[in-house]
Amino acid sequence: MTKTIASEPSHASNAWHWLRLSLVFVWLWTAVVSVWELQGQSRALLLAGGIADAGVADILVVSGAALDALLGAWLWFGPSRRVYLLAMATMVLMTLIATLLSPSLWLHPLGPLSKNVPIAVLLWVLARKAP
Repeated sequence: MTKTIASEPSHASNAWHWLRLSLVFVWLWTAVVSVWELQGQSRALLLAGGIADAGVADILVVSGAALDALLGAWLWFGPSRRVYLLAMATMVLMTLIATLLSPSLWLHPLGPLSKNVPIAVLLWVLARKAP
């Protein structure tokens, strides 16, 4: 017998689980890639955006990666309305910062910032559904 949540069909519960895990992947992978590319794209993005000191840029990247890792782990192990809303607020803040540093990211063909719009919607829906 399969387990259901609040009278949802099991396939719907399974879908919510996979949607949440996809967000876990986004946050954890972003943390890993940010540190992996610390001496490359991560630092270059901040330097191009006006952060003049490479050391400060590195601290900002590592701090952001730590926050991403924390949110990813919290989404994985303790999903709740609070973490969904905190993830959304963090994503909005990071999107605003990225927009100020490099507004052209909105025009990038792979959509590094435009992808945050459906992520925000997903976080909002999950937050409304969470206990």
